[in-house]
Order: sequence, then structure tokens, then C-alpha cells
Amino acid sequence: MTTSPAPKTRRCPICGKPRSEAHSPFCSPRCRDRDLVRWLDDGYAIPGPPADIDEDQ
Repeated sequence: MTTSPAPKTRRCPICGKPRSEAHSPFCSPRCRDRDLVRWLDDGYAIPGPPADIDEDQ
């Protein structure tokens, strides 16, 4: 007789604590706000070739 493994609890991507339904995918307003600040401060970037810099400006 085999049993299926228990479903993993999804974790907050910022601190790793269990997620809260009210703040999904985060665990709290604090982690949600920290993620927003990272986005606003250009803390996240998509890898790619370097941007061309226009030297005339």
C-alpha cells in the first residue's frame, strides 16, 4: 500500500514562511510591501544583452 506524499505548503518568496491567503503569495503585508519596493527600486531585472547607450544625449 502506497500513500501519496503530503502536499507541500507553499512558502513566501521573500522570507520563506508559509503563505497567507489574505496576502498571497506572501505571508504578510510587510513581505508584500518589501516586494513592491524591490520592483520600484529596479531590484528585479530580466537578463539580456546590454542596452545600447546613446552618447549624444
